[in-house]
Amino acid sequence: MDDQSCPRCKTTKYRNPSLKLMVNVCGHTLCENCVDLLFVRGSGNCPDCNTPLRKNNFRVQLFEDPTVDKEVEIRKKVLKMYNKREEDFTSLVEYNDYLEEVEEIVYNLTYNVDLESTKRKMEQYQKDNKDVIQKNKVKLTREQADLEEALEEERLENEQRRLLILREEKMHQLAKKRNKQALLDDLETSHQPAYQLLALHKDRAVQLETKLEMPKLIKPSTFSTGIKMGQQISLQPAAKIEEALYDYCPLQIKIYGPPVPAIRTLGRLGYLNHVRAASPQDLAGGYTSSLACHRALQDAFSGLFWKTS
Repeated sequence: MDDQSCPRCKTTKYRNPSLKLMVNVCGHTLCENCVDLLFVRGSGNCPDCNTPLRKNNFRVQLFEDPTVDKEVEIRKKVLKMYNKREEDFTSLVEYNDYLEEVEEIVYNLTYNVDLESTKRKMEQYQKDNKDVIQKNKVKLTREQADLEEALEEERLENEQRRLLILREEKMHQLAKKRNKQALLDDLETSHQPAYQLLALHKDRAVQLETKLEMPKLIKPSTFSTGIKMGQQISLQPAAKIEEALYDYCPLQIKIYGPPVPAIRTLGRLGYLNHVRAASPQDLAGGYTSSLACHRALQDAFSGLFWKTS
């Protein structure tokens, strides 16, 4: 992103490494200094498209292409309204059609395609599905609260574990220091031979190490899924929706030319004699010599028998 620059003042990241590019709802980029200069009163028009903008709606550009930032922001707003889930539909086909409709709306708003009709469509949808939207908002809020609670509990458990480890390390260091001081005192005051005192001290140090290194089990309060231990959960299997399996039909294409030999016969007919053999790297990526040759023959034979009416 070093070659990025502000379209107004032409400042680049190469000349100013601290350059911060900002983007608004229209998807056009300005540097932070130009935003402060042009929107000193809190609002103004975009220098590129003349769209009315507010200063507090500018945000730091995260992607190299500002259109991606625009699409991310639009997608967030659209999904707040189009928040239906799979269980809200009677069939998987209806749910997939709904997802395609959402993607089409995001695309139209991102690339300014048929804006007026798209906005009217969104307004009508909001009126017709007001209750469902509100219900899913409440459900989503509740799920987010449960997730945040589980994350907070996990954070507290990790913090308690960290404090326990620190306390054990301090006790370990203090016990070592006391044992060393006890050895020095014994060497200074005891009448036993030094080698006996050292052996006794060594045995004591080994016992201390063994005692301190014994792991202390911390009883967990939640499972890895975030479900609290002891919580009553439903074990009923999810309802299955019976759907017809997809029946694959081979694609029939009229090439208006002579029939193309089958892939398995290309080598026997000599078509692969002058085709580059696939390397192990090509095979790993899915490339085969016969497939490439077959596609080239399709292109070559296509339209040879075409006659204009």
